[in-house]
Amino acid sequence: MSQHYLRGKTAIVGMATAGIGEAPGFSAMELLGQAAVGAVADAGVKLQDIDGVFAATSSHAFPTMSVVEYLGLKPKFFDGTNVGGSSFEMHLLQATLALEAGLCDVALVCYGSNQRTAGGRLVSMSEPQWHETPYKPRHPITAYSLAASRHMAQFGTTREQLADVALAARGWANLNPEAFARGPLTKEQILSARMISDPLTAADCCLVTDGAAAVILVRSDRARDLPGKPVYFLGAAGANYHRSIVAMPDLTTTAAAESGPRAMQMAGINQSDIDLAMLYDAFTINTILFLEDLGFCPKGEGGNFVEGGRIAPGGELAVNTNGGGLSCVHPGMYGLFLITEAVAQIRGDVGERQLTDCNLALCHGNGGTLSSQCTAILGSAATL
Repeated sequence: MSQHYLRGKTAIVGMATAGIGEAPGFSAMELLGQAAVGAVADAGVKLQDIDGVFAATSSHAFPTMSVVEYLGLKPKFFDGTNVGGSSFEMHLLQATLALEAGLCDVALVCYGSNQRTAGGRLVSMSEPQWHETPYKPRHPITAYSLAASRHMAQFGTTREQLADVALAARGWANLNPEAFARGPLTKEQILSARMISDPLTAADCCLVTDGAAAVILVRSDRARDLPGKPVYFLGAAGANYHRSIVAMPDLTTTAAAESGPRAMQMAGINQSDIDLAMLYDAFTINTILFLEDLGFCPKGEGGNFVEGGRIAPGGELAVNTNGGGLSCVHPGMYGLFLITEAVAQIRGDVGERQLTDCNLALCHGNGGTLSSQCTAILGSAATL
């Protein structure tokens, strides 16, 4: 297979998170600023070196304008593409394109939210209100419960299998000192938790937290001269078929079935090469859908795939090793935290939850209500 010309051309050289869980007294932009400054220090560059800015937020209509003003930057290139929680996987591709074209030299991808301490609730503005408003749904969970119900009806997926996803996430979170939700959790507790939108209980739903994250990218030739271990961009792709859940062509098949294969083709890899899968687990059904659509198992077999701790610590496939959106962090948009965990795993910097051999990671972001799907592949120097 011939390699795509973008494969390995850029690398993440700095990464930081801030305010994970609860950060009372800080605004969304202040948290974003903390993560950006931390990523700059980690990269061994200066804040004023940043000349490319990529941002999406749930609290600023003009995210890049707000970021450059707050940080005092004067970028040559900027992009505020917002396709929900998957925006940041797409930003990796956009930053790589800009860097490779010489339009910027140091790119910042960033996000921040104080959703929890600002009193945010589990709501979504991603649905065109004229479609669903008369029926009084509670989005986004109503949409995801539709997908879960359909998957159960069509393939025999069970609530116990959904619970296996939440159990695995908590198992990883219990190895992560930064995770917001830690401690014992049983399948019985998940199944008996308060029903929010049948068949999804409170334990099937992502957290509502504060949090910020940032990464710094440069061209690969420069990455070798910086102090940290570079993590290379190998491929990325996005796909989007709808915005409203009522327009989704098939409730059991997401656009990840398109974005995943294209990203893997760009990276020149397949599923068996992947050491870590970071999947946007806003709800337990997401993990099952994405394991299927990304080709880790056939369509309809995701429920069987996650049984018996297969994606938990010590299982066959490492999935969401930070604890995911279900047990680690979910501040409105989660996609950048998929990337920071992948970077930390490839670097070998995550302590007790460190995978024995992690050279290749897949990060899959989800936006809206199973709407935009973006997949990115990251690798160590050994993958080049």
